[in-house]
Amino acid sequence: MLNKIKLFTTFILFLGLLSCQKDIVEIDNGNIGIIPDLTTRVNGSVSGFVTDENNLPIFGAAVSFGNATTFTDEYGYFRFNNQLVVKNAAVITVKYNGYFNGIKTIVAQQNHTGFVRIKLLPKVTAGNFNGASGGIITLNNGLTISFPANAITNPLSSNSAPYSGDVNVSASWMNPTAQDLSMIMPGDLRGIDENGSIKMLQTFGMAAVELFSPSGDKLQIAPGSKATISFPIPAAMTSTSPSNIPLWHFDEGTGLWKEEGFATKNGSFYVGEVSHFSFWNCDVPSNFVEFNCNVVNANGTPIPYTWVKISEVSNPFNNRIGITDSTGYVSGFVPSNSQLNLEVFTDLDCATPIYSQTFSATNVNVSLGSITIPTTTLSVANVNGSITDCSNSPVSNGFILMVKNGFYFRYNLHANGSYTFSVPLCNGPENVYFIGEDNTSGQQSNPFLYTLNNGSNNVSTIQACGTNTQQFFNYSINGTNYEIGIIPPPIDTFYYYVTQQLNPASIVINAQRISNVGNTHVPINIAIGFNQAGTATGTTQNMTMYYTSEISDSTNINTPILVNITEFGAVGQFISGNFNGSVIGALPTNTIYNVTGNFRVRRTQ
Repeated sequence: MLNKIKLFTTFILFLGLLSCQKDIVEIDNGNIGIIPDLTTRVNGSVSGFVTDENNLPIFGAAVSFGNATTFTDEYGYFRFNNQLVVKNAAVITVKYNGYFNGIKTIVAQQNHTGFVRIKLLPKVTAGNFNGASGGIITLNNGLTISFPANAITNPLSSNSAPYSGDVNVSASWMNPTAQDLSMIMPGDLRGIDENGSIKMLQTFGMAAVELFSPSGDKLQIAPGSKATISFPIPAAMTSTSPSNIPLWHFDEGTGLWKEEGFATKNGSFYVGEVSHFSFWNCDVPSNFVEFNCNVVNANGTPIPYTWVKISEVSNPFNNRIGITDSTGYVSGFVPSNSQLNLEVFTDLDCATPIYSQTFSATNVNVSLGSITIPTTTLSVANVNGSITDCSNSPVSNGFILMVKNGFYFRYNLHANGSYTFSVPLCNGPENVYFIGEDNTSGQQSNPFLYTLNNGSNNVSTIQACGTNTQQFFNYSINGTNYEIGIIPPPIDTFYYYVTQQLNPASIVINAQRISNVGNTHVPINIAIGFNQAGTATGTTQNMTMYYTSEISDSTNINTPILVNITEFGAVGQFISGNFNGSVIGALPTNTIYNVTGNFRVRRTQ
């Protein structure tokens, strides 16, 4: 199945769509600094893909943009249209249980749709220590965090005394030379310095750190206390790393880094003190200007979804990589007053660029206009085809999904069910997978293997039929029927997870719909848990938990309830089942409710 296709490690640094509006300019120690405008709002749009640490798509991650929230589909895809966001720092936040938040920041324009790829960092326990005595946590990659005695507090506790229990530390170091850094790191490497100016940052290493009690409460460093972090410096950057470097923490609210303190070089480490935990970063700041260009072929046809890398000639590690949009346009930020090298790649797995040139940036914005890629260095697959539904009628409400070199691409269909797009090739013919999906019927095709060649590629008709993608949870309480799954997310949403907190370990199915009560959005939930052990198609599992919003008090299962499993696919596929029984509510005392239900939800674990 598609979700089992191994994705390749990629390096994508999204270059935000830029504003032509000038911000306030100040003089900062003789250098031009910019006070960022974080109040102007526009209607912005963005889409993207979310993957896990193994580069596999994450289904069901909550993604926020402006005041809207949606959930990733089975391919890790999400999209927002025309949401009111901060123009110069529009923040996309991804939350998924067991992972650090994935956060990207873009500069939004009303006439462009931003695109991001976000790779989540697992929130793995790196070690633990006792809060009263303190301790040292060291990761295999060298990241070290030292905690003094009595330096931890529990913000949720009414007790002001230092937290003296066990402290679990989740930590991860982000290598500044790693290919996938840009997908993992938060923000877009812009930060606010101690003078309030916005700067472009070159990272020499960053870390994500969170503290938890054994019961899951999030802990912090106590007021007046500090922890010491030692960031490893990659060998390739040691010779260019300064002896002292500013420290920056990430502000998840603004989507920008903020300067706070400094670190000192000690051998192959940067060592600094921090007073709280979030993401921390060792960065050299610089001024920047805006950059843009259009990438086209010899006929002037735009080359979409190809890579443009810009590096300082004197410092190749200070680079930015962007992806062209559907019109071949790319824009972003580059260091001012510098000599720069521009390279275009069909794919970042390709070692050789298909085009390169050097150019100079001064203290004014740079536009290189159209960059023409010679025909002799470029192979492009021009793809066309169509999708039909189970009745062989054209699909107008759907899309074609392509997986190429580990990247997922999604293209909308024309009204007649057809699609056309162009794909640059790396080294000759390339194998891809296509999937057609019909949103109206909730059906999709099986993955279709196809070999892309230079020139015209006429793909045979794909029938979006054979796999039902619909999810639902229908249930009744004392004969009153309820349905979830009628309205697409974010109104009706579904969650699947496995928990050890129920005894025995259980699969939990949760469904939610949003009801409007006056001007308030009220979530209505149903959740059931059942024994995980032995779950398979055709089995019956003991229900371990039942909850609905319609029963306002806690419930206990009256007599054993069996959940009949009628479908149990692999992760990314579906689990279906039904149940019938009774539960006891605490209020009024010992009230019995007769409950039934049937469900179909996509598995995420």
